[in-house]
Order: sequence, then C-alpha cells, then structure tokens
Amino acid sequence: MQRATLDPRTQPDPVERPIRVVIAEDAYLVREAIELILSSAPEIDVVRAVSDGSSLLAAVDELNPDVVITDIRMPPSVSDEGIRVAHTLRETHPEIGVVVLSQYAEPRYPLALLEGGSARRAYLLKERVHDRGELVAAIQKVVAGESVIDPKVVEVLVQARAREDSSPLAELTPREYEVLAEIARGKSNAAIAESLFLTKRAVEKHINAIFMKLNLSNPDDVSRRVTATLLFLGSLEEE
Repeated sequence: MQRATLDPRTQPDPVERPIRVVIAEDAYLVREAIELILSSAPEIDVVRAVSDGSSLLAAVDELNPDVVITDIRMPPSVSDEGIRVAHTLRETHPEIGVVVLSQYAEPRYPLALLEGGSARRAYLLKERVHDRGELVAAIQKVVAGESVIDPKVVEVLVQARAREDSSPLAELTPREYEVLAEIARGKSNAAIAESLFLTKRAVEKHINAIFMKLNLSNPDDVSRRVTATLLFLGSLEEE
C-alpha cells in the first residue's frame, strides 16, 4: 500500500512564537499596569517583571528575552539607569531590543540612548503606555531592528532647532518639514507615504532634498537615517 505524501505547499505556516519581554519599572502600580496591558496582547509574552537595573540584567542573562522594556530612572542610580542598561546590552546582548519608557521629553535622553547606534532602540513617553497598540508596535519595531522615538520628543527637537536664525531647517518647505519629522520617528519611506498621503516616489524626492539641505548623507537604512537626523536636530544641545 502506497503511503500518501503531503504537499508542503498545502501545509499551514508555522505559528510564530510570541515576543518574549522583560519589564523593569520600580513603581509597583506602573509595573503592574504595563504587565496587565501586554498580557492581553497575544503576540507578547511577559516572562518577568522586575524593579531595578541589577535585577533586569540578571533576568536578561537567565531568560534571554527578545525585548526589554525599562523605566529610565530606577535603583540603584535613580538617574539614567534605563539608558545605562541599554548601553550595557548593546555590548552583551546586541540582539535584544530595548524600549525605554520615560516621563522626560528632553532631547538629551533619547540622544544618549542612540549613542552607538539606533537599531533595536525605542524611546517612548510614559503617557503612551495606556495605548496597547502603540506599545506593541514599538516592541515589534525594535525586534525587527528598527528604532522608534516618541513624536513629542521629535517635535521638541525640530521646533527648538527651527528657532535658530542660522538653521538650515529654515530652508525646508512645509512638506519637507513634515517628512523630516516622520523620518526622525523611524518611519520607512512606505510608512511616510501612507501617513502623509504621498506616493513613494514623492517621498524619495522630498528626502533627497531634505538631506541635501541639511548636508547629511542619505543612507537607505532606516535606523541610520534616524540617528543622522536626531544628531543634527540635537546638536543645539551642545551649543
């Protein structure tokens, strides 16, 4: 009797496993809220929640999660612990994404986070936490190697830079200004086109014009574009 063989083209796709996440937040109620919000997302698996930087690094070594969600200020330093953890993980676990949650829109914090590269890094204000879709989207983006910067932070950077009389931003058209803000948020050309109701070709032309006016290279990699743009916008911090 001939045994039937299954056509691999008819087989169901393997089920993707949830993204494994470790949460670090010293405020108990906030930590519980984040865990509760993410527990209802089928694409996320919260494997541990801790309250300080040392416990976070220990959990990473033990569990090897895909993403870490960390408060910016935690024990033991209670200053910029989340940024420090992100830098440590860049060296020890470069494949792990980091989403920093902060109440500070000051540009110096996200710029510090992106030192050494923006890939797999996100900086969100804590007010975004209640929006499960936005938080999950940020987690998915860092897993994919991309970067996310909170729109309010981008707005602060752009507006501060634009107020300078000598700023090249003054040369941008209103549409180029909008595209620049979208670039700094980590969006791809396709996502920018969809957001601003433009064709991809129009977006490419705007981006070429923007980077020429700002005297920046025009790399194709989204994370490098974010880094270049934010470093330009944030250069006013050093003046």
